[in-house]
Amino acid sequence: MVLCALCAVVSPPLVFDLPAAGRAPERLTKVTSEVFRLAEEAGRARQRYERVRRAARAQRARAAEIGALLRNRRIVSAILRDDVGAAARAQYRTGGFTAVGSTRAADDPVELVDLQAPAVRRRARLGRLLDQNVRAGRQLAAEERSLAASRPALDKDTERLRTAELAAEKRLAAARGELNAMAQAAVASGNCVPLDSLDGLAAEVGAAAGQEEAVEGDWARPVTAYRLTAGFGGVGANWAKGHTGQDFAVPIGTPVRSIGAGTVVAAGCGGPFGISMVVRHEGGWYSQYAHLSAPFVTPGQELRAGQWLGLSGTTGNSTGPHLHFEIRTTPGFGSAVDPVRWLGARGVRL
Repeated sequence: MVLCALCAVVSPPLVFDLPAAGRAPERLTKVTSEVFRLAEEAGRARQRYERVRRAARAQRARAAEIGALLRNRRIVSAILRDDVGAAARAQYRTGGFTAVGSTRAADDPVELVDLQAPAVRRRARLGRLLDQNVRAGRQLAAEERSLAASRPALDKDTERLRTAELAAEKRLAAARGELNAMAQAAVASGNCVPLDSLDGLAAEVGAAAGQEEAVEGDWARPVTAYRLTAGFGGVGANWAKGHTGQDFAVPIGTPVRSIGAGTVVAAGCGGPFGISMVVRHEGGWYSQYAHLSAPFVTPGQELRAGQWLGLSGTTGNSTGPHLHFEIRTTPGFGSAVDPVRWLGARGVRL
């Protein structure tokens, strides 16, 4: 489980302006763009692999089904052949007629033929059933041979796409590692470089932005794909007086969004929260976003609901990549309320 290791007696630094000296926006832009591009590439590779893996699984299931059907067809064919053979042998023993009815009826050849008709129809029906079963079995056998012939190519394709997916994931992990290294260096130097806007990022970021979850109403989730981990009020060695927010387990470089319209009032660069942002909303509420790897906004900037304000990371007192999110009644530490219940009361379910 990803946890925030926060000391309740230490408040994070609130930096109301970031120094211009020593900024490296070009490098941060390049690394951020690369993270987005590789995340998109890895996502496509994963989808291709999953499609062919599902196809291979469906093929194996169909092959097993055909095997069972063929076994049943063989059993039915054997039974039908026995029935047809038994009827033919009975007809041969009686000289072409099956003994039916009474002795008196057998003395009348016309009536005997009439009585023989059901047996003839039965033999004909058995013959048709046998023929249909044999033809169906041949079709199944042909499909089984076709599946067997295509299986090596499908298995090879599956292996190739799996290798491509792993390579894409490895490149993405390296880019995320570089972004994290930049974030840690920025915190160490006390100079957390913000990107003034997303305009300088490559087209891949624009494509990713176009895939954002639509914001319905006035409020939004801080991240769109996540796993909830440590919740509000949790106790343990990582918190002196209980966990003050909700953690969202997400990879480094995941876009973090403002939950609602508001104004950035503080930007943190170090301390327990690492790179962080505090946004003021209507009604005197504040939202905080901590452990970021890169900020996209600066204090004083107006935000809309769902607007990206940074990328997730693991700066500050963090045991792994995640977003630590708080709802407060003041901009500073110590006034947090349960963010899940707060968002839920405004129509946002986590």
